[in-house]
Amino acid sequence: MQYVTLNDGIQMPLMGYGVFQITDALQCEQCVKDALEVGYRLIDTAAAYHNEEAVGAAIHSSGISREDLFITTKLWIQDAGYESTLKAFDASLKKLGLDYLDLYLIHQPFGDYYGAWRAMEKLQKDGLIRAIGVCNFSPDRLIDLCMNSETTPAVNQIEIHPFYQQNDALQIMDEFGVKPQAWGPLSEGQKNIFNNKLLKSIAAKHERTVAQVILRWHIQRGVIIIPKTVHKERMVENMNIGDFELTEPEMQSIATMDIGHSEIIDHHCWCTAKQLNGLKIHE
Repeated sequence: MQYVTLNDGIQMPLMGYGVFQITDALQCEQCVKDALEVGYRLIDTAAAYHNEEAVGAAIHSSGISREDLFITTKLWIQDAGYESTLKAFDASLKKLGLDYLDLYLIHQPFGDYYGAWRAMEKLQKDGLIRAIGVCNFSPDRLIDLCMNSETTPAVNQIEIHPFYQQNDALQIMDEFGVKPQAWGPLSEGQKNIFNNKLLKSIAAKHERTVAQVILRWHIQRGVIIIPKTVHKERMVENMNIGDFELTEPEMQSIATMDIGHSEIIDHHCWCTAKQLNGLKIHE
């Protein structure tokens, strides 16, 4: 397992396992158990995924030392604000059955995320969170937060894949010392990516799968990844990318796949802001 050093000195695995859309508790618990057995040590969940308890159950039954794990969860918009963030964090920690978090992220760039950020800074100072960061923050919002806060986000988890490569965002993150993490690193299978001719030709040269080529592309760009699968054999496949390397011409050819925008979600659209703010995860 390769690691990256965050701006607060914390070591974070470059590859983890994400549990987005695994809503069945028993299935989620089994998937996390499988991921840990395979060798994953970074597990990424969120309050909005409604599976923190299942993740916690898998962690506790794994027998793996807590210090060997890197656990991430996220704060939903509904709970943004100083006091409500403190309460939401406590609720997530209890559901996970943990004494501390390795990484706590603001899930969306909406609501009172400045109040939330101040609360997260306090929780970090109190030793309850090792690193704090954000999700889905565009370069302008990230810069604003960086330049108006005591603590620079350690991570910005955003949509990154060959069809949406986020070059400008990655450049800004590098400038401010924020590590990029990709959600949907395999583009959620859109645009028939696993049958893409270019990626298939590169995969054939390396005797690898298209998924392995894409994940290797992320790693060589320094992007942290959390591919999701409910199949144990694919968990193994996704991890087995450390013994080959894409050439510079191959990296450049993949760069031509970028369409420059998301076809999954547009965080700049008013309808997205309305929809996400209207999503309540608890009473």
